[in-house]
Amino acid sequence: MILIAYDGSDDAKAAIEHAAHLMPGQPAVVVTVWEPYVQLLTRYPAPGALIAGDDSGKIDEASQQAADDKAEEGAALARRHGLEATARAAARQDSVAETLLCEADRSNASAIVSGSRGLGGLSSLFLGSVSHALLQHADRAVVVVPSPKVAQKRNEKLRTFAEASG
Repeated sequence: MILIAYDGSDDAKAAIEHAAHLMPGQPAVVVTVWEPYVQLLTRYPAPGALIAGDDSGKIDEASQQAADDKAEEGAALARRHGLEATARAAARQDSVAETLLCEADRSNASAIVSGSRGLGGLSSLFLGSVSHALLQHADRAVVVVPSPKVAQKRNEKLRTFAEASG
């Protein structure tokens, strides 16, 4: 069983494609993490946000449904690429990475697959990195698939170097 982190981004789609190429036919669970409203409020307080407090249950239902739909989108993509995939939405715990690690435990996943946004320098310092946290804290294999944009830039640099050398 492999766990694939999925948020609908091109990077997450690339991670699914690479996972299917590296581990064809494997069972997989595609996980989308969503954040309960109360946690969102404590992380990003905003004036007037408490007004929606009475509707927090409805907001959470909508958030979870959106995550369920996103996870199913990822699982369908994984199935099209030959994986035996199911979908799961998981409520965020301490961090997205911690949530994924707990889901990997729950699924008894032998590996975790994640895309990488390709953030570097200050962006990754301030925004944090789910893939980096997974690498630092996982007790199982982690496959980090580079952002398609980063891979394209790297290939262009290599071509330029080869042409200049050659």
